[in-house]
Amino acid sequence: MKIVCKKYNLLKGLNIVSKAVPAKTTMSILQCILVDCTKGNIRLIANDTEMGIETIVEGDILEKGVVALDAKMFLDITRKLPDSDITIETDQSYKTSIKCNKSNFNILGKSGDEFSYLPEVDRNDYIIISQLTLKNLVRQTSFSVSSNDVNKIMTGIYFEIKGDNLRVISLDGHRISIRNIILKEETDDKKVIIPSKTLDEIAKIITGESEDEVNIYFTDKYVTFEFDDTIVLSRIIEGEYFDVDRMLINDFSTKISIDKKEFVECIERSTLLVNEGDKKPVIFAIKGNTIELRIKSTMGSMNESIDIDIEGDDLTIGFNPRFLLDALKVIDDDVIDIYLNGSRSPGIIKDIDVNYIYLILPININTVD
Repeated sequence: MKIVCKKYNLLKGLNIVSKAVPAKTTMSILQCILVDCTKGNIRLIANDTEMGIETIVEGDILEKGVVALDAKMFLDITRKLPDSDITIETDQSYKTSIKCNKSNFNILGKSGDEFSYLPEVDRNDYIIISQLTLKNLVRQTSFSVSSNDVNKIMTGIYFEIKGDNLRVISLDGHRISIRNIILKEETDDKKVIIPSKTLDEIAKIITGESEDEVNIYFTDKYVTFEFDDTIVLSRIIEGEYFDVDRMLINDFSTKISIDKKEFVECIERSTLLVNEGDKKPVIFAIKGNTIELRIKSTMGSMNESIDIDIEGDDLTIGFNPRFLLDALKVIDDDVIDIYLNGSRSPGIIKDIDVNYIYLILPININTVD
């Protein structure tokens, strides 16, 4: 095999596929990136058996062939090379030379025979959304995915399609994030749980431009994302997702409308008195047309009032400030509505059109400081 490509193109491709190289594995071949030049283009492939990524690199193929190269070494070498053309050449024993200007590296490659190519999947069942939309969906839901593998379903993000409506849901036992968008076309109903890790990595790769699109293909075992010159394939998480609709309480005794920027800044100031990892709640005392934020810790105390519009009853309730901030920071509205139903029921942040819903469980507090 012998190829020539610009450093920029090669490094871009390596950065993309390296996201599917496992940090630890007993199978050394999975720690490699496959360079496949047998089908008329330069394809880079990585696969950790749960997620696989394939991308095409622009360049010239002088001799067809395949070689598997250690991912870390390949990436590190490419990063350090000058910004010029890179020539990669292998012999029959997979010894590989990587040349750029006056630099010449010789490393040992491996046969690609044991490498797991991305499986071919049916492309009949799919949706199309913009890269900007997908990037926003991940940004606005992935923060409330559980980091605990005890319940695998909680480590995924749920995609539910009904007609032309896509609902994306995540939860971790303390909060729920929901986003609703309208698709360009109606499609068959489907429900699939996609690993959050897959979506997080895709969000890092895509440009996020509104005019660029992502094709998402669904099968019983896999979901495939196709965009630009890249394919990302992931196993889905098997199992039945939670009945989130039962957790969403429509009744409320208190509704407040508040300036989001002012609210965020106030909560951030309150957390200055809390060590990272502490579960100290911020207490919200809603009375009349103001909400008072109070926090008391071993480091000191703080209170601050904000003007609000209110419907319903006065209320005192406590929340984990980080959970509130996570939700507030991904909402683009200037003014937000919060629905409450007593000090022991969840707080729900949602807009009039229900494009987003964020549910956060309260923390039990003693209302007398």
